[in-house]
Amino acid sequence: MIPRECKRLAEVDFPIAKVSEHAVREKSIRHGHPSVLHLWWARRPLASSRAMLTALLLPDPCDPICPESFKSRARELLHPLANMSVLKPGDAGLREGLLQFIADFSNWELCTNRTYVEVGQQLVKAAHPEETPLVVDPFAGGGSIPLEALRLGCETFASDLNPVACLILKVMLEGIPRYREGLIDELRHAGGRVRADLQSELKEFYPPDPNGAIPIAYLWARTVRCEDPHCGAEIPLVRSFWLSTKPRRRRALRYAVVREPEKAPKLVFEVFEPSNENDVQPGTVSRSRAVCPSCGAVLLPERVVSQLVLQKGGADVLFDAGGGRHGGATLLAVATLEQGSVGRKYRAAEERDYQIVQKAQQALKEVVGQSANEDQMYANEPLPPPGTLGFRVQRYGMRKWADVFTSRQRLALGRLCEIVAQSPLDSESSPARALLAFCVSKCADLNSSLSHWKLDAECPVNTFTRHALPINWDFAESVPISDSTGSFASSLERTIAAMEATDIPGTCSGSVELASAEASPLPSESVSVWFTDPPYYDAIPYADLSDFFFVWLKRALPKEPILRDPFDSENPLTPKLRELVQNPKSKGLLGEPKDRGFYERGMASSFAEGRRLLSAGGLGCVVFAHKTTEGWEALLSGIIKGGWVVVGSWPIATELGHRLRAQSSAALATSIHIVVRPRRDTAGVGDWSAVLGELPARVQEWMKRLQIEHVRGADLVFACVGPALEIFSRYRRVEAADGREIPLAEYLEKVWEVVGRLALEQVLETNEAPRDETVGVLEEDARLTALFLWTLQSTNGEDRQRSTSDKEEATEEDVTDSSDDEENSANSRKVSGPRLVYDMVIRFTRPLGIELERWEGRIVSIDKGAVRLIPVRERSEQLFGEDLRATVHEIERGSIGFEQLTMFPETPTFSPPPVIHARKKGGSKRAKSSAPDRTVGPTTLDRVHAAMLLQVSGQASALRALLIQEQSRGPEFLRLANALSALYPRESEEKRLLDAMLLAVPR
Repeated sequence: MIPRECKRLAEVDFPIAKVSEHAVREKSIRHGHPSVLHLWWARRPLASSRAMLTALLLPDPCDPICPESFKSRARELLHPLANMSVLKPGDAGLREGLLQFIADFSNWELCTNRTYVEVGQQLVKAAHPEETPLVVDPFAGGGSIPLEALRLGCETFASDLNPVACLILKVMLEGIPRYREGLIDELRHAGGRVRADLQSELKEFYPPDPNGAIPIAYLWARTVRCEDPHCGAEIPLVRSFWLSTKPRRRRALRYAVVREPEKAPKLVFEVFEPSNENDVQPGTVSRSRAVCPSCGAVLLPERVVSQLVLQKGGADVLFDAGGGRHGGATLLAVATLEQGSVGRKYRAAEERDYQIVQKAQQALKEVVGQSANEDQMYANEPLPPPGTLGFRVQRYGMRKWADVFTSRQRLALGRLCEIVAQSPLDSESSPARALLAFCVSKCADLNSSLSHWKLDAECPVNTFTRHALPINWDFAESVPISDSTGSFASSLERTIAAMEATDIPGTCSGSVELASAEASPLPSESVSVWFTDPPYYDAIPYADLSDFFFVWLKRALPKEPILRDPFDSENPLTPKLRELVQNPKSKGLLGEPKDRGFYERGMASSFAEGRRLLSAGGLGCVVFAHKTTEGWEALLSGIIKGGWVVVGSWPIATELGHRLRAQSSAALATSIHIVVRPRRDTAGVGDWSAVLGELPARVQEWMKRLQIEHVRGADLVFACVGPALEIFSRYRRVEAADGREIPLAEYLEKVWEVVGRLALEQVLETNEAPRDETVGVLEEDARLTALFLWTLQSTNGEDRQRSTSDKEEATEEDVTDSSDDEENSANSRKVSGPRLVYDMVIRFTRPLGIELERWEGRIVSIDKGAVRLIPVRERSEQLFGEDLRATVHEIERGSIGFEQLTMFPETPTFSPPPVIHARKKGGSKRAKSSAPDRTVGPTTLDRVHAAMLLQVSGQASALRALLIQEQSRGPEFLRLANALSALYPRESEEKRLLDAMLLAVPR
């Protein structure tokens, strides 16, 4: 057994770069991967979970009390592996070999290699010879951590408050390991019966075309009416009239306006092959504003919303008493497959398509009837209240989950649930029925009115392209009885492939319970590793999102006891009262608001419970990735109050760089793995001055290490929190000289200050300035800009991009999409320039004496809890005034003045209009003039920006005159320009302009 005081590998070293590379690459694997078994949000990569868990379980060979038996056995096990035949001598060589194994084993191709799996299991057994270690995850979610515990031969206990998560865990950790023999054959056999029954029941609602073509998707658009009194035409809300952008298969829709006497104009569509982009008419909706294609009138967002509210979201077709369509969704086109023909074909909508939809609506009414049985009403449960994090569909009139689906989609999914529930199985105790229910979830995800058509893949995209439910104006309806994307047959094959990848060799199985992390059913001191990925503060509304699947799963599995709310028998949806999230609009079990205090108390209670469970010498690990310092402070407060001491902190890249939230923002690419041990009951009191004295050197040491591992920007900022907490958390409390207890928040303020100061010293340090004076050499705006750009740097930027080969290997159903809803994506495009969360910016700037508001309207703008760095092009009029030619003339004459903000006093000044902005995240909006602060004269940064603008405008003579003058003034201009050149993103316009300007500097 590992001695209690023996350090583990996770406390002393970790192969950050290689594990990050494999973890990010794994994010692109969407076929034959356990994550495809069932969707769960923010699931950690298996690679990072496996690597960290191995490091938590294995002792450090360099520790003097590491057992010799482990070291000799480890050498035997590593020797046969590739690149391990000659381990370096000594304990340091063995440590290096173990770290190399951890890095190699994180590779997806090797995690199923029997040799590597057996070596991993034997290493764990050598480290824990007396008893198989028990790994516990109380926030298990999608199950990455407990699944990897099984792969390493450990016993595992996984729990979660969410019934959907628990069902996934039970199938993955209990069902598949226990019934692996013959399970695939049973699933194929049962799935074949379900498919046949579904085909028989639904074929009349998805008939083939008269020419034999098989429909695979119906492309719809919500509609509103033009409110111009002279028009009244129906406006289909369409983002783009393209149908396919594949090379050599480009197809689009075009419309003609048909006008008849005493009738509103009407659009008639046809499919055509455009020769270029200009052949395709523009969409009709942008930023929630609709443009009438008949008269050009604009329908403002509030009117679009008002009309859709009356239609309950507008996903269904509305028919009059005579059976004619008179509103609601309109069918744009039908995608089909023709026998003997390659690729999709497209045709415009026909009257028979609407007749079939009306038939489906009538069939749904017959099924529902006047029944009081809620289960017969197909997803009639309520959506979360308006304002719920991540949900915006309610403002468009969707109040029940049924409103998210069309009538035909509800009919198909409802009948599929009934067939799965009634399907005979070889064994009722096997997970086969639950796996069939997972197929229902896949069908629902690809067959709602929030799933749109992906042009370059010609297939529907998942409803959940991100952790939210936004509106989609136009959407794709899949055909569940086909063999294409969104069908039951396709979902079955993907489930089987995921199940095969989940089948891990070994004899261990997991144990799963629906339980709160604050009250584990396990006995005290029974756990070897407490490893968890807790909820991320206010980032993801897991319970509300999971209801999308819950309303169908409980109908497909009516006898499954786990699909319920154990705390409220009257609740038809998943439990919400005990969920640990920060959302003041919702209430806890005792009616208290779920504010920051609620989250902190819940986390502290959960961490205290984990400390109770941990055996002597056991280790804990907490995974966290949140973009605000507020979220971090709430979590870290829970760790400290829970009685833990931080002993390690490792940032592992787990996110793709091209995802929506990573673009032009500081969304984290890494997840920080904070390694903890129980704090000793005998821990003493720390001296505040001694703690502060130790902090800079510790942070600086860690920053250097992380930069070697290519960790950058916001990832580096939060990765430094762990080492900083090692100093603070080792004490029971920290006191100032007067006996005052230092709260964690005050210490973290010092941490942010030290990180920011070290970052600026690193960025702006020169031979001309002494090290201790570096931060103050340049003006505030230069330091603010440098710190802003430094924070925006990406970790392993190139490695985070999905490779071309990965894209080519992806099947059509492997496609996910990062497109946002029209309303949100449009808003994000209104202004350019990189953005940071206000909370993060203010934490750095205030301790460094930078007054953020002083520079608002000059180099930054603040709006909706975010700070935007104003692009250089937007500063042209501010710097030069309205008459650029006159300014250029003054520069060329050499009569340049610096008496006011405009660089040249002879030119008119520019006063930007007032703007509305929020002072901080969640703060109330108030009006404030964003006119630049004219008490501050032109700065070095102003002159650098001016030179960049002269370069881009082709004013070579003026640029040369300005550069000569700046060179005569001193080295600050070139020092700042070179520093910014190193900080701007490589592909940015600012980088291009700055480098071009620097080439023009006289030598």
